[in-house]
Amino acid sequence: MNANKDSVEKTARPSFGEAFKFWLKLGFISFGGPAGQIAIMHQEVVEKKKWISNDRFLNALNYCMLLPGPEAQQLTIYIGWLLHKIPGGVVAGSLFVIPSMFVLFALSYIYAAFGNVFLVESFFSGLKASVMAIVFAAVIKIGKKSLKNSLLTGIAALSFIAIFFLKIPFPLIIIVAAFIGISGSFMFPNKFQTSKSKDVTGLEDKGYVVICENADECHIGPSSGKSIGVLVSFIMLWVIPVAILYSISAHKVFYTEALFFTKAAFMTFGGAYSVLAYIAQAGVEQYSWLTRPQMMDGLGLAETTPGPLIMVVQFVGFMAGWNYHGNLSPLSGAVIGSLTATYFTFLPSFMFIFLGAPYIEKFRDNQKISSALSGITAAVVGVVLNLAVWFGIYVIFPQTGRINWFAIILGIISFTAMQWLKIGMIPVIAVSGIAGVVWNLF
Repeated sequence: MNANKDSVEKTARPSFGEAFKFWLKLGFISFGGPAGQIAIMHQEVVEKKKWISNDRFLNALNYCMLLPGPEAQQLTIYIGWLLHKIPGGVVAGSLFVIPSMFVLFALSYIYAAFGNVFLVESFFSGLKASVMAIVFAAVIKIGKKSLKNSLLTGIAALSFIAIFFLKIPFPLIIIVAAFIGISGSFMFPNKFQTSKSKDVTGLEDKGYVVICENADECHIGPSSGKSIGVLVSFIMLWVIPVAILYSISAHKVFYTEALFFTKAAFMTFGGAYSVLAYIAQAGVEQYSWLTRPQMMDGLGLAETTPGPLIMVVQFVGFMAGWNYHGNLSPLSGAVIGSLTATYFTFLPSFMFIFLGAPYIEKFRDNQKISSALSGITAAVVGVVLNLAVWFGIYVIFPQTGRINWFAIILGIISFTAMQWLKIGMIPVIAVSGIAGVVWNLF
């Protein structure tokens, strides 16, 4: 079995170059906030490419859901790390953000210099409808594979009710779900039994790449030396840029940005929306980096571009550098401000994954932890459904108060095309975007 497993790894696991191309493509198509991005990743790396199994995907997602910061980007780092160690995680997590950096920077410049991005907004108005379809299709697929019995389905339903209707904080839902999973392992062990990581029989036949399963012999095994190395690297990658920004910062605006967005990165429990009010208030009222209408416009731009919604921090950094450029040109100040906000917002995510993921992998076979993760997985399905419903409401009922029938019809067409006609996601997204431009023009 071991020889066969080694053969499968060498022939089936994607090369670093193949993975690089995929992570780059993902950076350009990761629309729809965390729900859409998780849906796209699941469809690509589990359903289509079969780089990892569904159980492993959900195990990684469970951990990322517990962390502060953008869970979709952290999930990308986790999968990249599983496939190609730390370099794979760095590339995957970076490429998830870099394309949206360029897109949002271009839009921010057009906005600041000319104040008009009509065609772009029109394109993304159509694109949102197709992303809505992708999200709901993903909820169906993940639910079918994760909710293996009525008890887990009940946990998912209660999770959705708790977060959507009762507004119970996400961390509390996860804690309760984990407690139910551990308790259920004693009372209903069969209901919370999960597939063990070492039970890989048949995975090769299904086409899945088998990640090295002995954590102590693979890069997925934790060690104090590795953990210390990650911590030291993170500290250096934080201290050196902060020192440079302190020495060159015009009115210390860039240095202040570095400190502020580092603090914000450690406060984003529950996703980007939980911290947007904090960022908006500080950027507008405390630091006066931009006005309130500009903040709302920036949020709209971030909503319609690829990458995590928390990329709105780049727009805030752009406007801070544009308005407080000192001896630099406004554009130069905007470049430094954008890079500063983005770098210090996403840097902690790499630390969280490289520190914690080895331990998550090591204890996958622990019965109590597996039962707890089964409960958490069911709860996460409810949370993802909440994100899907929230996104659907946002698209169908925009701030104008009128029902967006165009989005409803286009969403149904997109869902039908992907779910039953088996048309690829990229063509559906492209056609939807073009349809949005045509609709808004005529």
